[in-house]
Amino acid sequence: MIYTFNGSELNAYFGLSTDYARERDQLTKEQGLIHILWNQSNQASTVFVDNTPIVLKPNQLTTSTYLQKVAFEKGSSPIAAFSFNREFYCINTHDHEVSCNGIIFFGTQSIPIITLRDDEIDKFEMLYRVFVDEFTTRDNIQGEMLQMLLKRLIIKITRLAKTQLITKELDNNQIEIVRKFNVLVETHFKTKKQVADYADMLFKSPKTLSNLFAKFNQKSPLSIIHERIVLEAKRQLLYTDKTTKEIAHELGFDEVSSFHKLFKKVTSMAPQRFKHEAKNTAIGKNEQLVGKS
Repeated sequence: MIYTFNGSELNAYFGLSTDYARERDQLTKEQGLIHILWNQSNQASTVFVDNTPIVLKPNQLTTSTYLQKVAFEKGSSPIAAFSFNREFYCINTHDHEVSCNGIIFFGTQSIPIITLRDDEIDKFEMLYRVFVDEFTTRDNIQGEMLQMLLKRLIIKITRLAKTQLITKELDNNQIEIVRKFNVLVETHFKTKKQVADYADMLFKSPKTLSNLFAKFNQKSPLSIIHERIVLEAKRQLLYTDKTTKEIAHELGFDEVSSFHKLFKKVTSMAPQRFKHEAKNTAIGKNEQLVGKS
């Protein structure tokens, strides 16, 4: 079942799907959606995000944005989805309220998987029921109420992500630097490819950033920049008919050879080989997947 809110003045959209894999075709007219996916079933379910399989166990959540391609295996367990566009709630404009960018949305790290512990499940299920109740209440403040609930949901998930996905060795100020670095890379990766570029914007030295990320995880800031560039290249190779030269130019490379070198460094294969092999994976077999977007 799908519950929806449409704000006609600003083309705002917010929807709640109880079984997104099967119901998403009803949302195809909506563009630029950000999703929070929650496996409420008692069985694990596989979600493909940008050709990467993600196993969501019962009461685990993940997120995706309009930049990512999502698909599901046929027969997968029902997954609930909260889907909204920037006209309904712009996480960039309201980042000071929820501080989620770079952690659960538009991050450069691995796709976030957040687990609801036993003491959190009841709280999230109660919030879910409040969402359903509000979706069925039609009045002139419905949009404001749903936006308030969505903000609460994002804050709760972000808090869990900080405790589960980020080492406790980092304090709040260090977490904020990591988060802002991720957001800046997401924004500027096509034009800025050196750690020093981002260090300047954060008023830090490149060494300070490198030391911080060594504490955070095993990826260096330069590796994160490179992986974000290659991720975009993969998306273009998989989902467009652009040539390698066109993709290289779009990603800010003056020389195609430089793009080839970086792509091979990150993936251990040339772009065309990646594209060829990807066609033979599950993401390219429509009979095994439903609802690519």
